[in-house]
Parts: sequence; C-alpha cells; structure tokens
Amino acid sequence: MMLGVIADDHTGATDVASMLVRSGLRTVQIIGVPSATAVIDLKEIDAVVVALKSRNIAPAEAIAQSLSALHWLQQQGAQRFYFKYCSTFDSTPKGNIGQVTDALMLALKTHYTIACPAFPENQRTIFKGHLFVGDVLLSDSGMRHHPLTPMTDSNLMRVLGAQTQCSVGLLNHTQIAQGAASLRAVVEQRIANAAKSSPGEIDIADAVTNADLMTLGEALADLPLVTAGSGLALGLAAAYIQRGLVKADVHAALLPATTDKAVVLSGSCSVATNTQVKHWLDAGRPAMRIDPRRLAANEPLAQQVLEWHALQNDTCLIYATSLPDEVAALQKEFGVSELGEKIEHCMGAIASGLIAQGVRRFVVAGGETSGAVVNALGVQSLKIGAAIDPGVPWTAGRVSTPLLSSPESVLLALKSGNFGSDDFFSKALLSVK
Repeated sequence: MMLGVIADDHTGATDVASMLVRSGLRTVQIIGVPSATAVIDLKEIDAVVVALKSRNIAPAEAIAQSLSALHWLQQQGAQRFYFKYCSTFDSTPKGNIGQVTDALMLALKTHYTIACPAFPENQRTIFKGHLFVGDVLLSDSGMRHHPLTPMTDSNLMRVLGAQTQCSVGLLNHTQIAQGAASLRAVVEQRIANAAKSSPGEIDIADAVTNADLMTLGEALADLPLVTAGSGLALGLAAAYIQRGLVKADVHAALLPATTDKAVVLSGSCSVATNTQVKHWLDAGRPAMRIDPRRLAANEPLAQQVLEWHALQNDTCLIYATSLPDEVAALQKEFGVSELGEKIEHCMGAIASGLIAQGVRRFVVAGGETSGAVVNALGVQSLKIGAAIDPGVPWTAGRVSTPLLSSPESVLLALKSGNFGSDDFFSKALLSVK
C-alpha cells in the first residue's frame, strides 16, 4: 500500500477516495479503525482511506481516533500519509484540523507539512492564503451559517494559527507558478528551517487550478504527511504513478450493476443541499420531511416515515434539511448537539428499516447523516466507484444488521452537504442501475 488517508468524516472519505480512484489507484474505504480481529483483504490495494467521524468532536478524542487510524495504517504498510478535511476547512478555534495535524506530525517525527483544502472543480480555491467558494470569500459564502462550524474568516493562516502550536506560513501562487522543481527547492528549505524549531511549520498552499494541484503533488510527493481537502489527491496520485511507485488501473472504479430499490436521505442544511431538495420537490417527486420539533418532542418519526415509505411506488426523498434561519432558531430552542444527535439517530433508524423494505441504493446528503447511516447499516468497508459529480462517487459495501439473516450488497452515494449540482439527487439515481 502506497498511501494511507485519515478522513475526518464519511463523505470526506469518499470524496478523497474518488479522486484516487479517478487517477487509477485501487482504493478501499474503511469505516472507522478496524478492530484487532477484523479481517480486511488489502491485497493489490494502492490506497486505504479510514473514515472517522472526528470533525466536530472534542479535540482530545479526535486526536485519539486519528492516531489510532495512523497506527493501523502503519501496520498495513502505508508509506505516505494524508489527513483529509473539508474543502471549506470546517473547524473552530478549538479544532480539530490544527490539533490533529500537530499530533500526526509528532507521531511521524516530522517538523513540516502543508495545508491545502483547495478543490477547484468544486469552486474551492486558495489565493494568497485566502479560501474562496466560487467568486466569494469563504467568510461571505453560505458556510458562515454552518450549524456546527460557521466559517467567518477566509484567511486560512489565521484560522489554522488559532489551532496549531506550529508556525503557519504560505506557499504562494507565485512560487507554485515556477513549477515543481523550483517549488520542491522551496519546500526543502522550509523543511530544513522547520527542523530547527519546535514543533515545526505548516504552510498554507495556494491553488487556483488543477494544474496547481499537480505541481503541488509532484513537489510534495516525498513528504511523510500532507493535510488537504480531496483535490491534492489528484496531484499526489499522478506523482506516484509517474515515479513508478504504483501502476494506474483503468478498472479501478468498476462497481456491480443493480436495479434494486433506491432512496434519498438528506440531513445537510447547506445552501447546496437546500437547493437540491427544492429541485426534487419542484419536480413533484414523493418526499417526506422530518420535522425537528416533532423529533425533539420524541414522536416516533422513524416508524412513521417507514410506514409512509412502504406505501410509495417511486423513489422517495426523506429529509431533515432546513433553511439557515430555521436552523438557528431550532438550535437556540433545543440546543445544537442535542437536536443534531436526534436527527442522526432518526436517520440511522430509518436507513436500517429501509433495508428491511428492500432498499439497496442510498443517496445520502451530509457528513453527519452519512456517518449515521453507514453505522446503522453495519458497513465496514466500501469499494469506490466512478464519480457522480466531482468529489461524490458511488460506493459499494456490505450491509450487516439484525434485520438480515446474512450480509447483503448495498450501493451508497455519500455526499458532502456543499457538493453536487442542483439536480444531484436525480442524477445520482440515473448514473447507476
């Protein structure tokens, strides 16, 4: 295995795995850190992505989970490591990007790494250390209303500096434009300087185009650790292939075909997901909303949804997606974590019940929702298929729940809340049959 990836949520894991598969690396996604007794076949695998649910938990626990993932990947023979977070750098002054990066650097005995959440194909770019979403700064985008990690500062050097003990620098667009060889020389000097200080240095890396990511990948391919969104995976994979460290596999993204029943589950409240839900509703397709207030009142909504779904003859949308003003009001009334946990638990129960109704294709919107669904279905690993939209592939796994006498195959499209076109839900359902 060439590359071991530690992702801080489930949709982020499938996102980066999709980029690796697209480049021809044979990639497997593991749900959580495998137990000592787990049997996972990693023969003829180039990259393994461990999907954690560590983005919004306490920093100490996020560090513990990430180090556990690192140690397991080391035991499997991984030669390079990649800490993957969201392309909108979702975090707070308390963490967890900086704290986890510090811990991984210490464990790997390295004093230097980079941070680059850029993903130009999804309109996430970095210029002079500032993160843009489309044509606006991160702080002016819909991420300023995120219910758990509102991003109100687009200066990544400042955001990361509040979380890490390392000094924070910048690999700017001018340096990157000079090409990989020149950039590698800059990085080598930064490494030498960082080794003289404690604990080290993390450089924000500018990237406006995929060409920038390819340059970064070639220049950084020898680093023991990089931290990034999914975009940098394109550059690193290309560098590994060019150097002959792995061979590109044109069949890396093949998944089994199926005509099984499908459903869309949406828990994200992002601007993109709100638009996708509206697109579905405007088309007059069947949908049922999970009312957060009724959920907070402990009504048996999961059972009511399942009873409703059993009567439908078409693919349905089941959603808890709300507009930003409503989310803010609900959080004020019921609490941020309490309401979020209730929604996740409800979505997990619904997913498990849908399996009993014969559903085997799930389109899931939102990182927290995806984690709840995957855990409820007992999925331990995912084979990564072709992308539906940039950063969102179909994946194949095995469901293992008390409702089934034996494990069965399932297809999952786990979408980050901010990703996907307006018609993503219907597009996903048409892309695999």
